[in-house]
Amino acid sequence: MKQPMRRMAALVGTLAAVMAAPLAAETVAIRAGSVITDAAGDPTGPATIIVANGKIVSITPGHGAVVADREIDLASKTVLPGLIDLHTHLTGDPGGDFWKEATEPDEWGVVVGAKNALVTVRAGFTTVREAGSAQETAFVLRRGTAEGLVPGPRIVAAGPALSIIGGHADVNGFRPEVNELLDSGFTCTGEVECAAKVRLASQNGSDVIKITATGGVLSQQGRGLEAHFTPQEMKAIADTAHSLGLKVMAHAHGARGIQQAAEAGIDSIEHGTYLDEAAAKAMRANGTVLVPTLMALEGVSEGLGKGVYTPVVEDKIRAVQPLMASLVSRARQYGVTVVFGTDAGVFQHGRNAEELGLMRKQGMSDREVLASATTGAAKVLGMESQIGRLAPGYSADIIAVDGNPLADVTVLEDVDFVMVRGRVID
Repeated sequence: MKQPMRRMAALVGTLAAVMAAPLAAETVAIRAGSVITDAAGDPTGPATIIVANGKIVSITPGHGAVVADREIDLASKTVLPGLIDLHTHLTGDPGGDFWKEATEPDEWGVVVGAKNALVTVRAGFTTVREAGSAQETAFVLRRGTAEGLVPGPRIVAAGPALSIIGGHADVNGFRPEVNELLDSGFTCTGEVECAAKVRLASQNGSDVIKITATGGVLSQQGRGLEAHFTPQEMKAIADTAHSLGLKVMAHAHGARGIQQAAEAGIDSIEHGTYLDEAAAKAMRANGTVLVPTLMALEGVSEGLGKGVYTPVVEDKIRAVQPLMASLVSRARQYGVTVVFGTDAGVFQHGRNAEELGLMRKQGMSDREVLASATTGAAKVLGMESQIGRLAPGYSADIIAVDGNPLADVTVLEDVDFVMVRGRVID
């Protein structure tokens, strides 16, 4: 028995050494028919992109001879930066009955998230901001995609959203004792407690702080969509997050809630349904951007009258429908910066790029829409020196399509090739 045991020990030692040894860096040459390096520029014509160690090494005109371990032929395609969605919920799917909060374990969200991460990245989205999840699910998924164990986009994760007690993002609709059991631990009242919850979120791994600054359309409440937190609470949240180097994204529908969030220094307004001139003025003055999530309403509207939503939720969906048709044009009229985000998870994952066409319908040019989902979104994340364009030193987040998205942005609804961090997605 000793000899087999020694052989087994030797084999395990050899395998451990092999697994610990760094893999030889593969150099990849991408032969592109045309390259859009930046939404502000024009297609280059034929070019060769060299990728190594997950980053872009060079972009040169033509298809001349290069030294590479592998070549990828995209000579008939337009190659451009991977898209960025600033508002997703990878760990959830649309139409789930609210009572499933009490029956499904948080771990199920990782399984769902792995499925949706692949669907999302195949749709051309190489970076997403995960805008609220259970305690650990998005963080686990973030690690899985970063380490290449789960095929999917780069994930910037908020974790659980901060909410007032009984507000949107706080579990409600059950018996009081069930609500209490399902509490996320991230509700807060008063400036001190709200600041403490920001610190707790940071301690537990949040890349960004998500708050529900107003009521929500899909929560089991009919008490309106205006401000939930006080101005002082919102300011405590924003100031504390900024002191930790974190940005704050605020779910906000009602105009006064939007205005209070912007005045408090919150960085982005998600949804912004009832945006008016006063709220827009506060956003413009404070550099707060709008993430309109037009596809959210598109998706939930498809479920009306089908028993998907409770009556109280259906009433709220119908109330906000007329406002979303002019949201982007209103924001731009008032000088508010609009960036790309969809609220995928409220509608089916993988349809994210349909938001591009909806933004164009509200007056944005194809170039402006593409910029909102690349350079503009990268700036919101504070990652403008890493993603959002194709340039030496940037992450090799690359997609390819037929046609020219600067002439017709809807061609991005059909992506033929995706690379994330230098890894090709099958």
